[in-house]
Amino acid sequence: MSEARARLLASASRLFYTEGLHSVGIDRVIADAGVTRATLYRHFPSKDDLLVAYLSEADKAIRAQVAAARSAGGEPADIVRAVAATIADGIRSPGFRGCAFLNAAAEYPDPDHPVHQAVLAHRRWFLTTVTEVLSATGETAPEPAARHFVLLRDGAMAAGCLTDPAPVCETFLSGVEGILRYRDVPIVTEA
Repeated sequence: MSEARARLLASASRLFYTEGLHSVGIDRVIADAGVTRATLYRHFPSKDDLLVAYLSEADKAIRAQVAAARSAGGEPADIVRAVAATIADGIRSPGFRGCAFLNAAAEYPDPDHPVHQAVLAHRRWFLTTVTEVLSATGETAPEPAARHFVLLRDGAMAAGCLTDPAPVCETFLSGVEGILRYRDVPIVTEA
C-alpha cells in the first residue's frame, strides 16, 4: 500500500467512523489526508470505493482479533469468551461510536449498494465464524446459538455508544455465558 493510499484510508476511516459516511465529503478526506484530488481518485475511483475500502479495513481488524482469540488456544468455550472479550473491549474503548457495519447499513439501506454488500459480507463471515467456534464447544444447535451471540453483540454495540458501556458489556458477557451454559438445552419454538 502506498503512503498516500494509507493516509487516505486512515483519514477516511477516522472521519467516516466518527462523523458518518454521508456527512463526510471527499474534499474533507483530501484535506485531512494532505493529498490532491487526483491522488485520491487514482487510488479510489469513487467515494463508494473509498467507503468499501474503509469497511474492508474494519473487517480485516475484526478478523485479526478473532484469529488471535482462536490461535491463543484453550478450551473452545474460552475461545468464545475471548471473542466476546474483544467485542467488550471495543465497546469500552475511547471514542466508541457503535459498530461500523451497523452504522454503514443504516446509511446505505439499499441491499444492492456496494457499501451494503460489504456489510452483508462481513456479517456472513462473522456469523459463520461464531457458528464454527460454538460448534467446537459441543453446542448441539450451533447456528441458533451463533445468531443469539450476534444479536447480543449487535445490541451491545448499539447500546454501548448511547450509555455507560460498563453495564452494557457486563450484560453482553453474561449473555455469552448463558449461551455457553445452556448449550445442551434444546431450543423450543412454537409452531
